[in-house]
Amino acid sequence: MIPAAAAGAISSRSQDGIRRESRAKRVFDFAIALAALAAIAPMLAAIAFAVWLEDGGSPWFRGVRVGRGGGEFRMLKFRSMRPDAWKSGVNSTATGDARITRVGGWLRKAKLDELPQLWNVLTGEMSLVGPRPQVPADAGLYTAEEMRMLEVRPGITDPASIVFSDEGDILAGSRDPDLLYNQIIRPWKSRLALLYVDRRTVSADLRIIFLTALALFSRPRALRGVGRLLAEWKADGMLRLMAGREVPLLAYAPPGAREVMMRYPAAEPDAARGQSVSA
Repeated sequence: MIPAAAAGAISSRSQDGIRRESRAKRVFDFAIALAALAAIAPMLAAIAFAVWLEDGGSPWFRGVRVGRGGGEFRMLKFRSMRPDAWKSGVNSTATGDARITRVGGWLRKAKLDELPQLWNVLTGEMSLVGPRPQVPADAGLYTAEEMRMLEVRPGITDPASIVFSDEGDILAGSRDPDLLYNQIIRPWKSRLALLYVDRRTVSADLRIIFLTALALFSRPRALRGVGRLLAEWKADGMLRLMAGREVPLLAYAPPGAREVMMRYPAAEPDAARGQSVSA
């Protein structure tokens, strides 16, 4: 749970506007999640069977994540790693990570491991579109500015999910993927999320869902679509440059901080707190 003092840093727009927007978004999320779950139920069952068949372990991963307002919830995914993966104490996952199973690698590449989160959307813990939820250890590093991301429900996708869909490749080969994530991904990911929080609308959600689907077939076209969206949102030039992914990612300070993170603080592994359990 995010400390109450930190949660108090979460800002908001007018309460009436937020309530109207929240109701419309919730109706949209519920209807789409319910229809999608009904339509893909046979596929979900087949994937669950394939995950179980590989090593006999539960096909589900339920990791604790930080949600709207700083509360914790269990995010549902298909398990893509060995059952004892939590023992490494590493929260960021690079491509080629030895903890990833054979079936899990395929699920991650196709982004199918995220599909069970439609259940979290149905129950109101998540939204279809919103900042990706973080483990408590990483959310505990948020600056006061980044805390604004907790104004909204976390989502299955958002602009940063498209821009950093190759996150595993970016971190591949790093001796400290958690530190590298905080140096060159978190600063831009958080800025994209904050921009979404300030500009979110149901129509923007529809565009982001479309671009997320497009990224599965043509990532360059999806990135150009994100670029157009950022231009409409009047994002600053540096953020638009980094989001275009045509130049190397720069190490940068997170929003609200003055310096680039130089050391990732030692933290208790996610599952060691009972945060990773079978469904």
